[in-house]
Amino acid sequence: CPGGDAELPAVSAGKVELHGKVMEVDYSVPKKLRSRKIQIRNIPPHLQWEVLDGLLAQYGTVENVEQVNTDTETAVVNVTYARKEEAKIAIEKLSGHQFENYSFKISYIPDEEVSSPPPPQRSRRGGHSSRERGSSPGGSSQPKQLEFPLRMLVPTQFVGAIIGKEGLTIKNLTKQTQSKVDIHRKENAGAAEKPITIHATPEGCSEACRMILDIMQKEADETKSAEEIPLKILAHNSLVGRLIGKEGRNLKKIEQDTGTKITISPLQDLTIYNPERTITVKGSTEACSNAEVEIMKKLREAYENDVVAVNQQANLIPGLNLSALGIFSTGLSMLPSTPGARGAAAASPYHPLAVPSQEVVNLFIPTQAVGAIIGKKGQHIKQLARFAGASIKIAPAEGPDASERMVIITGTPEAQFKAQGRIFGKLKEENFFNPKEEVKLEAHIKVPSFAAGRVIGKGGKTVNELQNLTSAEVIVPRDQTPDENEEVVVKIIGHFFASQTAQRKIREIVQQVKQQEQK
Repeated sequence: CPGGDAELPAVSAGKVELHGKVMEVDYSVPKKLRSRKIQIRNIPPHLQWEVLDGLLAQYGTVENVEQVNTDTETAVVNVTYARKEEAKIAIEKLSGHQFENYSFKISYIPDEEVSSPPPPQRSRRGGHSSRERGSSPGGSSQPKQLEFPLRMLVPTQFVGAIIGKEGLTIKNLTKQTQSKVDIHRKENAGAAEKPITIHATPEGCSEACRMILDIMQKEADETKSAEEIPLKILAHNSLVGRLIGKEGRNLKKIEQDTGTKITISPLQDLTIYNPERTITVKGSTEACSNAEVEIMKKLREAYENDVVAVNQQANLIPGLNLSALGIFSTGLSMLPSTPGARGAAAASPYHPLAVPSQEVVNLFIPTQAVGAIIGKKGQHIKQLARFAGASIKIAPAEGPDASERMVIITGTPEAQFKAQGRIFGKLKEENFFNPKEEVKLEAHIKVPSFAAGRVIGKGGKTVNELQNLTSAEVIVPRDQTPDENEEVVVKIIGHFFASQTAQRKIREIVQQVKQQEQK
C-alpha cells in the first residue's frame, strides 16, 4: 500500500486465542490489491514454527511460508495461501490482541510483487533466506521438503534472453516450473557471468535448468557463437567433497552415466564473499540436464545430512545470526538456527540470547602487514573496530625480528566474524599472500583447562573430526601450564571459513562441557 504501513481501522477485528493469549491483525488494503500472500510482522522471536504453522493452517491451505531477513529482534514472514479467500479470512481472523505482549502486524503483499523475480530484500550473495522447512523439534508428521535452491552461473550476454521481452520468458519459466527465480544482475558488476538462484522442488529446479540451457543454446545459435555452452552450478564448499566422493568415484559415475565432462573450480578461488565452488559440466544440453539432476541429488543429500547434524546440535553458532550478515550462500554456514531438541527456547527464528558472550581471539598477521591493518593515523583499525563492533588491539612485537604480530580481537561471535573476515580480506587485497594461495592465518583461543581433553577427544578423535569438517588445522599443545584463569591455548590454522567454523565448533564443545559441569 502506498503509504507504507498506513493502518486503517481493523476490519471485523476477529480475536484469536493461542495458549490463552489473544493476538490481533490489522488490515489496510483496498479490494483490488488483495492477494493470496500476506506478510506477518512483529512475531515474537521465540514463537515456535509449528505453533505458527498450526495457526496459519486454521484458515486454509498454506502453500509457502518464508522468513524475511530483518534487523529487528522480532521475526517477519511472508505467507502464501492457496486462495485469496483464505488469505482474507486469515487477515480478519488473526486480528486480535497480543501474543505474549507482541501484537501481530499483518498486511497484504500485492500480487505483482509476488511474481516479479528479484525480491526487494537482497543483500549480498544469498542474503535472502527462505525458511528451512522440516526442521521442527520432533519432526512434523508429514515430511516437508527442505528448500535447497539450484544456483547457476550464466554468461552475462544471455541474461537478457533468459528474462525475455518485458520479462515474459522468465515469467513463463517460473509459471511452468512453479519456481521462484532470482537473477542477480546487480552482482559483481562487469563480470562475465551472473549467478541465478532457482527456488523450487527438485523437479522444478531441473525443469527450470533445462529451459535456461535451451534458451542459452538457442540464443548462441542465433548469434552464431558456435561453441557449446557449459552448465555451471554453484555449490557451497562444505558440500562439494561429498559430491566428488572417495577418489572422485561419485563424480566419475555421473560423468559416465550422463556422457558429460565435469570439472570443479579450485579451492583457492574461495573468498570470504564467495564460499562457493563452480561445478562446470560440458556436453549436449540433454546430457548437461541429466547431469544436473544427479549432481543436485548428491548436493541435496549432503545438505540434508548437515541440517540434521545441526539440528542435533541445536545451534551451530550461539548468538550469531549469520543470515543477517548475508555473506553466505546456501550451505551449512548460513543455516538459520534451526530449532533443536531443546524445545521452545532454541526454537526461535533468531537466537533468543540477548547478550552474546564476549570472546577473545588472538590472530597472528605478518609483521609487514601491521601498517596496512592500522592504516594512516590509525584510521583503518578504527574503522574496522567500528564496523565489526569489536575492540582490536595490536600487541607489541615479541622481538626485533619477529615475523608475526598478534592482533587481539574482543567481541561477540558476530563481531569476531566481521573483524577477522575483514583482516583476512585486507591481507589478500594488499597482496601479502600470492594471488594463487588462500590467506591462511593462525588464531589462538583460550579454553578452560578442564575442557581441553574434550576438544582433543578420545585418542584425538574429536580434533581429527574437527580438522576434517573444517579443513583447518587444530592443535591443542600438550603439557601446557594453565594460566591464571585456568585456561589453555588452542591453535587454529586455516583460511577464513575454516578458521571460523573451527572456532565456533570449539566454543560449542566448551559450552557443552560447562553446562555439564554446572549440572
